[in-house]
Amino acid sequence: MNQSTKHANVTDLASAPWHDDIFAALKKAKVRQVPYVPDAGHARLIERVHADPEMRGIVLTTEEEGVAVACGAWLGGERAVLLLQSSGVGNCINMLSLVGNCRFPFLALVTMRGEWAEFNPWQVPMARATQGTLELMGVTVLRVDKAEDVGETVSAALDSAFNSDQAVAVLLSQRLIGRKSWTR
Repeated sequence: MNQSTKHANVTDLASAPWHDDIFAALKKAKVRQVPYVPDAGHARLIERVHADPEMRGIVLTTEEEGVAVACGAWLGGERAVLLLQSSGVGNCINMLSLVGNCRFPFLALVTMRGEWAEFNPWQVPMARATQGTLELMGVTVLRVDKAEDVGETVSAALDSAFNSDQAVAVLLSQRLIGRKSWTR
């Protein structure tokens, strides 16, 4: 890498135990498909999904594909949970109408950007709009700011989605996921 090339660094993400709490909740709820757009905030969880022979990690080119994958998984008799970053929520608006109109159970785990200690001003507008956007589309929004609350919140969201046919999103705050910074 040359001196002028920059890359993103995320503080303490690889060792965060809350990723393992999410994975355990997904396993307990028999989630088999996990569509995602690659994201450092979900990196450990994505690694765990790919390492598990009972789960299938599905790399997406855009977030709205994940909404369709989750709906298709349900039609095929399986459970799916979409992983995305807050900046991708806006890409899902039209597809969330599929979830609402067809009453599909739906769960998205959203890593937040544009909040605490954000260095990239392009992340801020969607961070401000994420919760309201989801709620306007009929999605129940739960937010987690503390690692000790992650497992219980995701478990409750899984119950709401798959036992009550609700659309739910869990927002994993930027303070929880860790500070991102650009380094040389």
